[in-house]
Amino acid sequence: MAEILFLVHRAPWPPDRGDRIRSWHMFEALAKLAPVHVAALADNAADAALARDKMASLCKSLAIEVRDVSRPVALAQALLHGEPVSNRLFRNLALAHQIDDLLAEGRISHIVAFSGQMAEYLPAGFTGRVIMDFVDVDSAKFATYAEQDGRQPLNWLHRREAKKLAAFESDIARGVDASLFVSEAEAALFRSRSGLGSDKVRAVENGIDTAKFDPALAFDPVAAGEGPLAVFTGQMDYRPNIDAVRWFTEDILPLVRRRHPAARFAIVGRAPTDEVRALEKHAGVRVTGEVPDVRPWLAAADAVVAPLLLARGVQNKLLEAMAMARPVAASAAAATGIDAVAGEHLLVADDAQAMAAAVCTLFDDRNAAAAMGAAARARMIERYGWDARLAPLGQLLGLAA
Repeated sequence: MAEILFLVHRAPWPPDRGDRIRSWHMFEALAKLAPVHVAALADNAADAALARDKMASLCKSLAIEVRDVSRPVALAQALLHGEPVSNRLFRNLALAHQIDDLLAEGRISHIVAFSGQMAEYLPAGFTGRVIMDFVDVDSAKFATYAEQDGRQPLNWLHRREAKKLAAFESDIARGVDASLFVSEAEAALFRSRSGLGSDKVRAVENGIDTAKFDPALAFDPVAAGEGPLAVFTGQMDYRPNIDAVRWFTEDILPLVRRRHPAARFAIVGRAPTDEVRALEKHAGVRVTGEVPDVRPWLAAADAVVAPLLLARGVQNKLLEAMAMARPVAASAAAATGIDAVAGEHLLVADDAQAMAAAVCTLFDDRNAAAAMGAAARARMIERYGWDARLAPLGQLLGLAA
C-alpha cells in the first residue's frame, strides 16, 4: 500500500501566499493518489495552529514545528559549517527526529519535498521514488541580488549564497528521481546550470482556481474614492515585492498622475515593512496591510500592476488578477513563464515610461481594458486549472490517480 511523505517548508494552510497556494494544491493532488503524511515547518505558532486545525483530519499523520532559528544565528552557523544560509534557516531538529521516526516504521513508499530548503530532510538510502519540487531556482535569485547590490557592503553574502545554493541544488537533483520547477523557463535554466536533462528536470506549472477567482461573484466594495485605481498584491515583507512597489510609487505613479491627476495606487498584502508603510506619504498611495480576501481589491482595480524587477517562476498574483478578468500591466520579468500573449491578455513594459504608458492606456480606454480582462480570464480557464497542471504528479510517482 503506497503512502506518501510530503515535506513542506511552510505548512500549506492557509493558502494565502504564493508558496502555500502551490503546496496546498499539491497536497490535495497527492491525497488523491495515496494517504499522505505531512511534515512541515511554520513561521510562528499562530500559523502552525491554523494548519493543524485544518489539516489534521486530512492527513495520515501530521507533524508541524515552528522555525526557531534567527537569521543572525543561521548566518553564523552557515559560515561555520560552509552551508547555505537558507538551509540553516529551515533546520529544525524536532522535525528531523519526527521524520526519522516515521521513516523507521517502514510505511513510506514515496517522498515529495517542497522547496529546496526541505531537501536537507531527505533520508539517505531511501529506496522509494523521491520528487523534489524546487519551485524556483533560488540560487539564481541570490545571484541577481548580488548583481543588483554590487555596491552594498554585504554583497558578498548574496554571492556566497548563490554559489552554495547552486552546488546544493545540483547535488540534490542528481540524487532524486525528478526535480520540478514552476515554469519551463525555470526548468531550462536549471538544466543549463546542473547539466541534467529533461528526463530529470520537469516543469509543473501553477494553476488558478477560476471558480474562486471569478468576477461574477459579489464582493463587498473597497477602495472608495475618486480617480482610477491601480492595485498591487503580494507578501509585503518579500524583497522583490518591496522593490516593485517602491519603483511604481516613486518613478511610475508620478508619470501616470500627469495624465490622471487623481490616480490612486493600493498596495495590498500582509506584513508590510516600515519601508512599504512609508510609501503612503506619496500622493494617492494606500498601504492596506493584510486583508481577509484579496478578491474585492482585484475587483475594484482599474488596472492590476506587477512592476517586478526580479521575479522567478510564475507569479500567482498575475494568475489571480487575470482570472478575475482584470487588465494587467506587468514587467517582462513578472510575465515570464505565463502562457499569455502580450497585447492580447496583458500589457508588458519594462521601464518607467513604458509602464506608466501601459497603465494610462488601461485607464484611458475602459472598454478595451475590459476586453483584455475578459480575454485574460478565458486564457486562465483554458490553460491553468489546477487539476490539469498537477496531473503529471501521478505519473512521476508511478501512482495511478
